[in-house]
Amino acid sequence: MHIRFFRTLLFAFVMLCMSAAAFARIGVVITVAPPPLPVYEQPICPGDGYLWTPGYWAWGDDFDDYYWVPGTWIMAPEVGFLWTPGYWGWGGDSFVFYDGYWGPQIGFYGGINYGFGYFGVGFQGGRWDNGHFFYNRAVMNVNVTNIHNVYNTTVNTTVVNRVSYNGGNGGLTARPTAAEEAAAHERHVGPVAAQTQHMQEARSNPEQRASRNEGKPPVAATARPGEFKGNDVVKASEAGGHYTPAANRGGNGAAARPEDNAARPTPGHVRDLPPAEHVTAPSSGDAKVDKKNQQQLDKQYAQQQKERQKLQQQQEKEDQKVAKQNNDAQKQKVEQQHQQQTQQLQQRHQQQTQQMQQRMAPAAKPEGGGRPR
Repeated sequence: MHIRFFRTLLFAFVMLCMSAAAFARIGVVITVAPPPLPVYEQPICPGDGYLWTPGYWAWGDDFDDYYWVPGTWIMAPEVGFLWTPGYWGWGGDSFVFYDGYWGPQIGFYGGINYGFGYFGVGFQGGRWDNGHFFYNRAVMNVNVTNIHNVYNTTVNTTVVNRVSYNGGNGGLTARPTAAEEAAAHERHVGPVAAQTQHMQEARSNPEQRASRNEGKPPVAATARPGEFKGNDVVKASEAGGHYTPAANRGGNGAAARPEDNAARPTPGHVRDLPPAEHVTAPSSGDAKVDKKNQQQLDKQYAQQQKERQKLQQQQEKEDQKVAKQNNDAQKQKVEQQHQQQTQQLQQRHQQQTQQMQQRMAPAAKPEGGGRPR
């Protein structure tokens, strides 16, 4: 009880010091990136007035692992309110989860492509009109026999990858627009009780943990919150990408933490960076185009590796030089320079790769009767 009270006070204090857009959970240091978003179908809408809330990876600090909170249909707390999903973001030394909220406008959710109307910016799955929510049948799985307030607007979206976080190594680089920041400052409320109970149900199910399901949760989506069994439960058809537990995880899937629970420092040298990912070109259906795209990606990867090696050699030479000087002030200055150089190189390479992937991405094709994910 005392710990919970302290966290509540601490959270309230931090909220006074930061933008309403940064609606983040605090108190846990997480240095392992969340798995990619799994692939799954949307269960049919259970009734008029239900709004879709996408699934996401949450963190269980009592068992040190990510667990999947299934996407589900929720009754909006107020007429006119829409759901802005939460998202993970790199905070410089650890990953932070920014809570979702209900409000009259959609805010920033990290540029994460959750599918089903939430394609990284805004919401294209429906709209409020004269006190009623109208569903976009091109995106939402709605039974028109039971729900008549529908429309059909084609949505063009391309899934370049299934990355589930913003910033950091391999994360998305989206930043909030002025309109998204304004939405966060409007009147809004946090998750309703049904969403909290839904999350707790997922948390208590060991099969939902990433170390057990390897990024492919058995319950990926549900028709109603908290209902994890029955015909309306949808399992993931596949993981969103190759899931590899962090090298520092123990046999029980627990993430090892720095001594005294302190955050690990950001990479200070190029040698501290994880190996660069050699990206595969997205399939376009044309073998010649795919081959050309892969050659471009291979060329870019080779150039990036060359740049990494060059900067690493430079940093090591400077480290050797400053070590001979026995000057702590100069050593600290060089270390700061190296950290900045490393971060800039990492961010530049991430942006280059993402931009090339976006240019190569094929046009999206509607799935399941014209409902693109």
